[in-house]
Amino acid sequence: MKKYVFALVTAAAVVAAALIPSGPPVEAATPGFASAVSAIKQTSWQTNNSVNALAISGNTVFAGGLFTKIRQPGKPAGQGEAVRTYIAAFNRTTGAPTAFAPTLNGPVYSIATSPDGNWVVIGGDFTTVNGIKRSKIAMFSVVTGKLVAAWDPVVSARVKALAIFGNSVFIGGSFGRIDGVTRSRLGAVRLIQGDLLPWNPVANGDVYAIDLSDNGTRVFVGGPFSTINGKDHYSLAMTNNTTGAAYTFAAAAAIPKPTATCTTRVKDIDTLGDNVYVSNGGDGGGCYDGVLAAQVSTGKLLWKNNCLGATEAIKAIGNWVYKGSHAHNCSDSGAFGDGTGTHYLLVESAINGKIGPWFPNTDADQSSTTQVGPLAMAGTSTDLWVGGDFLNVNGKPQRGLTRFTNAPGGAAPAVPKAPILIPSSDKVQVKFNDVYDLDNISLTYNVFRGSTNVGSFKYMSYFWEPRKTYTVSDTGVQRGQTYTYHIEVHDGRNIMKGPSVSVKVP
Repeated sequence: MKKYVFALVTAAAVVAAALIPSGPPVEAATPGFASAVSAIKQTSWQTNNSVNALAISGNTVFAGGLFTKIRQPGKPAGQGEAVRTYIAAFNRTTGAPTAFAPTLNGPVYSIATSPDGNWVVIGGDFTTVNGIKRSKIAMFSVVTGKLVAAWDPVVSARVKALAIFGNSVFIGGSFGRIDGVTRSRLGAVRLIQGDLLPWNPVANGDVYAIDLSDNGTRVFVGGPFSTINGKDHYSLAMTNNTTGAAYTFAAAAAIPKPTATCTTRVKDIDTLGDNVYVSNGGDGGGCYDGVLAAQVSTGKLLWKNNCLGATEAIKAIGNWVYKGSHAHNCSDSGAFGDGTGTHYLLVESAINGKIGPWFPNTDADQSSTTQVGPLAMAGTSTDLWVGGDFLNVNGKPQRGLTRFTNAPGGAAPAVPKAPILIPSSDKVQVKFNDVYDLDNISLTYNVFRGSTNVGSFKYMSYFWEPRKTYTVSDTGVQRGQTYTYHIEVHDGRNIMKGPSVSVKVP
């Protein structure tokens, strides 16, 4: 991670900087400095318990979990509520609920929507939907919201993971049979007809995550298993989309094998282009909790982030990988160490895995069954939805569900403090501290003498770092005169002006 720190900027540098015409904002010149979505929380309804799964179809967001009610933004529990038993749908643009309100008798742990936008499949522990028998899996029409009556696979135990490609629904969980036929925690059915498909990888442990390559030829599966089809594939495997045969997958070796004191397993998988991103959570001090990236076409490892604090959910958007975790130490990845608090929401560069410029935060409901914070993510190029067991977002009450968008503005830099002025007979030294921004890491600092900009400088800063001090020497002053200085900071979208302070040149 590069850091640009200048203890002293000479008078010549100040003059040169002042002569440089203003150019495009820093984000336009270096897009790696700005997040795809803002750190500002947008309005959305809440839930009365955990959200375990999210999926998007067109302008509709489906959320599933342990909740039985949803409520209006800003309302406390018991006020502005509507009944939604374990599944709900929301308008992507407004965050308000739709009329979609089926009645389930058990939790939802997974949701997938079809690429054509017509169907949504849910999985979990339920056995009835609207009083009709449905064994752990059900399908609805996105357009009408109605249960598809003729679609009725019977899964013997929890469905924890779902993915749809073409006319195939890939299923993962803790089950042993589908439609009475042996399927060891992995199986597939046809999307339209609902009948069982030949895809039959055999996992010796539960499956938590499934996703397909963009071309549909590879199915990635993850969870606390150690073998697929009787061969060693610890916690992560890449399989054929038809036969279920597991390919050699070099990147999987980056997930450490369990020891007596440390176990880690895959929690989530997301693919984008020729890359697949995998998140992990460990039990035991210092166990691998981070994210890795691999190339789909070759299976080779591209990078591995070693942040500590289990990563429960990820979503790749453009050049960024957003993560829901309870990260507390990312020092091995060039970022914050222990002692800076818990960072439940972060973004990593899809290119190298380094921590990027997006720092909203949640908490974790310590009375919940999970107590980890974010548990699910879904998004597009313009928005990111986050679900989990949290009670607050960015320090304000918001339970279970929140969203972030690329709406203009974004988070603004902090207001800079008044500079410290040190006058002498031929110059004034202007000392000022840097500030931070929750969705930009490169900020421009303008030093003003009155209304004259005597220098413009770009510095990198992260909110967890100690604030740094910079010094500018202004030689454009005269003896005996009094001058007033202030600092302005901008991120390419927002300008924050600090207080002014005056000094007399002796």
